[in-house]
Amino acid sequence: MKKAIPFNPLFLVLALLMVPAVTQGQTPTAAEGRDGSAAIDIGRTGEPISPYIYGQFIEHLGRCIYGGIWAEMLEDRKFYYPVTGAYAPYGRRQSNRPNPFPVVRSSPWQILAAPDSVQMTTDDPFVGVHTPLIQPGGGIRQLDLGLVNQKDYVGYLWLKCPAAGAKVTVSLCWGEDPAQRDSVPLAVAGNDYRKYPFQFKAGSATDQGILEIQVSNAPCLVGTVSLMPADNVDGLRADTLALLKELNAPVYRWPGGNFVSGYDWRDGIGDRDRRPPRRNPAWTGVEHNDFGFHEFIHFCRRLNAEPLVTVNTGFGDAYSAAAQLEYANGSAQTLMGALRGRHGDVEPFGVRFWCIGNEMFGSWQLGHMSLEHYVQKHNWVVDKMRQVDPDIVALASGNAGPWSEGLCRHCADRLDLIAEHFYCQEKPNLLAHTAQIADQIKQKVRFHRDLRQKLDTLKDKNIRIAMTEWNYWYGPHVFGELGTRYFLKDALGIARGLHEYFRQSDIVFMANYAQTVNVIGCIKAGKTDAAWAATGLVLKLYRNQFGQIPVAVSGSFEPLDVSAALTADRQMLTVAVVNATGQGHNLALSLGGTRPPARYQTWTITGPDERAYNEPGAPPAIEIQQQTVENASGRLSIAPLSVTLAAWPVP
Repeated sequence: MKKAIPFNPLFLVLALLMVPAVTQGQTPTAAEGRDGSAAIDIGRTGEPISPYIYGQFIEHLGRCIYGGIWAEMLEDRKFYYPVTGAYAPYGRRQSNRPNPFPVVRSSPWQILAAPDSVQMTTDDPFVGVHTPLIQPGGGIRQLDLGLVNQKDYVGYLWLKCPAAGAKVTVSLCWGEDPAQRDSVPLAVAGNDYRKYPFQFKAGSATDQGILEIQVSNAPCLVGTVSLMPADNVDGLRADTLALLKELNAPVYRWPGGNFVSGYDWRDGIGDRDRRPPRRNPAWTGVEHNDFGFHEFIHFCRRLNAEPLVTVNTGFGDAYSAAAQLEYANGSAQTLMGALRGRHGDVEPFGVRFWCIGNEMFGSWQLGHMSLEHYVQKHNWVVDKMRQVDPDIVALASGNAGPWSEGLCRHCADRLDLIAEHFYCQEKPNLLAHTAQIADQIKQKVRFHRDLRQKLDTLKDKNIRIAMTEWNYWYGPHVFGELGTRYFLKDALGIARGLHEYFRQSDIVFMANYAQTVNVIGCIKAGKTDAAWAATGLVLKLYRNQFGQIPVAVSGSFEPLDVSAALTADRQMLTVAVVNATGQGHNLALSLGGTRPPARYQTWTITGPDERAYNEPGAPPAIEIQQQTVENASGRLSIAPLSVTLAAWPVP
């Protein structure tokens, strides 16, 4: 993921630009339907669609993992920032717009008494470089927690009392009144750190909840603090996890993205509470290292998805990448496999897919370098990794142009897939806005098809494309850093992009929508609720309902985008239509001389206007509507501003 967006979308053909489009904010009406026709030839099939085009990408950025996937409610729970009397956790805001998810820039812990009642001690800290020491009568608190009425919350403190007799009271508050809190008293014993669990029940719903830690009788050291909803699933948010299961993505890419070039994977293994907090090496805020290698693998297993791990080729080297691979896939008899076992997973992770770095061509990337030098590094890394596991699938970090050509020319024997990335911004014309995703895919594919003809190193090879980052990226960050909102018009563009992947099924093997939650994500999560972004509904619908064997479609149906596929068993035909106009359409279908049956299933995604969106905690404005259609006319009725998917048995 890059901080700049250098890609320029292709111009649309004049015919598309001439079609009337709904302007922003205009409500679509079922205007007089326009007629079109499409001939579907189930005898002309393409390469099966790879399930991996429905992949996802998660990065340690903004509220994608922390605040989105991971259930931890506290910021800076390991006290990376020193707790001081100068309480200003959010620094200077980047704009005058209210933001419910500002970036923490200094300690989010507020001192409850005199400033000198809390000192940061570097003498045997619990984790990191220092630990807060709270004097009797003092305490700290964290504000702005999201609470649900009558919901249970669980957590713990690591505490140490240098002198006997400390008492600690930890409280969850939903108001300033003393009655608006649930408190747990803790008697701290011993001059070593011990874990003290607690549980609360919130008495009211609020986004201004407070966790307080108060000390009496004797000074007390606070090591690490945790607070999660009691319904968390192995540390994952239950509401987000439920949507992820419906999304049914087959593969997740992790941990970056720009993040990976400054990330040491060893920081994310071992006792979670003892993993060191760091500054995020690429973005902003604190990296807690709570969601590390084991958590990612368990996350993928829970979702029945394959892991795709990116290794650090920025500040990292081949030996670190090989050690990470042995940690993942080595037997318990290997050095790193034995270490994995000591950390809780005796059986190997079995990771097949490995990205070799991320966007190392870019000046925004830590450790970026010239193509000449990176070719050497890529080959060095892959050689060392294949000494550990020769069966890995290596994805080279490409960029259509001289960079990708150089990798394919000099690294063809050390790459199995070539990764490409692209992002699109907003266009005022609806058809142009929705077309640019598909246009970018066509541009990337055209480049690589030409490269296959140009380079001898690619002869007799089938190095296919992995579009490991793709999406729209524009607009204000209402869900934290890069937490953009997505509208119905973006969903229409993502659907058109999927149609293009289907048409290029012989060369596109994988695509990873970036990023899954909040950060330009297809799921949006607030403090207490998660909801489908418009783009997520499209990904969910096609993944779960569209066929796997593309079939030929021809006819006169512009400006509609029509795609069709058979299911893997060839028993069902699925037809998908994207209508990125404000007019309804009637699409006549011909199936080798026959018409669709009089009764079939349809799924429709639409909304009141092109800027409709879903908001966590509010009734959805956009949903997938399923219905059984009774229609003997052989025509599909296509609503304005819609994605329609129909399915029926093969005649």
